[in-house]
Order: sequence, then C-alpha cells, then structure tokens
Amino acid sequence: MKKILILLLLPLQLMAQETPNSVQFWNTLKEHCGKAYEGQIIAGGKEGDGFVGEKLIMHVRSCGVNTIRIPFFVGENKSRTWVFTMDENKLIGLKHDHRHKDGSEDKITQYGGSNPNTGLAHIQFFPADQETANLIPYASNNVWWVTIDKTSFTYNLRRIGTDRFFSVKFDLTKEVKTPSAPWGSED
Repeated sequence: MKKILILLLLPLQLMAQETPNSVQFWNTLKEHCGKAYEGQIIAGGKEGDGFVGEKLIMHVRSCGVNTIRIPFFVGENKSRTWVFTMDENKLIGLKHDHRHKDGSEDKITQYGGSNPNTGLAHIQFFPADQETANLIPYASNNVWWVTIDKTSFTYNLRRIGTDRFFSVKFDLTKEVKTPSAPWGSED
C-alpha cells in the first residue's frame, strides 16, 4: 500500500517542481487582486518630473486567466496602467497602457516587452520589444523589471547605455483604500 501511495504522489511532486518560475510570479501577483498599495520612489526621481511629491498608488485591479491590469496612480493622474499578459509558453509580457482623461489612448501607449525566459519566481525582466522601438526609438534599449515578494512590489526601468534608472517600491504589508477607476476604464 505504501508503494502505491508513493507512486500516486510522485507525479504530483514532480509537477509541483516543474511549475515555471513565471507561473509562480503570476500566482503571487494574483494573490493581491483587488488590493491597493502605496509606494515611494527609491531611485531616479527628480524634482519636476511629475512623480516626486505625489502620492503613488498601485491597484491590482483585475486578474484574468491571461491578463492582469494594475493601474499606477500618480497623485490625481490616473493615466497609467501596467498590463501583464501570459502566453501559452508561460512567458509574461508587460505593456504600458496610457490614457487621457476622456479615456482615449495617448499617442505613446502600449509600449513594453516580454520576458525572454521564465525568469525567477520573484523577478521578471522585460526588454523593450520591436513595437516599442518603433514607437519610441530612444526607448529601444529600455529594460523593465518587476520584483515581488511577501512585503513589496518594485517596478523598475533602466535605459541601457544611459544614466536613466527609475524605481518605485510598494509596501504590500499595508493595504490602502481602493482608488476609483483609471482613465479609460468602463467602471
């Protein structure tokens, strides 16, 4: 009986070990669906950049099977949403959805990239894709990465070959009031 139990449980153990890191990252992110958190700039903020001195809130607003939408509010500006997608190969993409107050798309929107591999369970990298290079030539060497653990979510941008580095860290241990909908959202 013991041997039969081992034979039955072994495939489950192997499947658990074979869960791609990207799926672990995705599932950790989904644990925060519906919750909002306040953040602070930890690198790259400059006076007058529109971020310094503003309240920074992320809201894990919607979590579908293959899409997670996280509005990023900067003070009263509700124009930014990070859109994470997962494809059939378990690779994650990150796009930046920028909207005007009336909900229409900004002329610079839907830029980002996809991770080239399944990354690590707590960090995913997104080098700029060709669509981004075509839309924003100076951003063709951008690399975004996101880290998540039990206490924090960090969004980072590095423009390779320049001094450009931006990082904002959100405290996942302290939920804040859920903000109203981002610009362009139906509800």
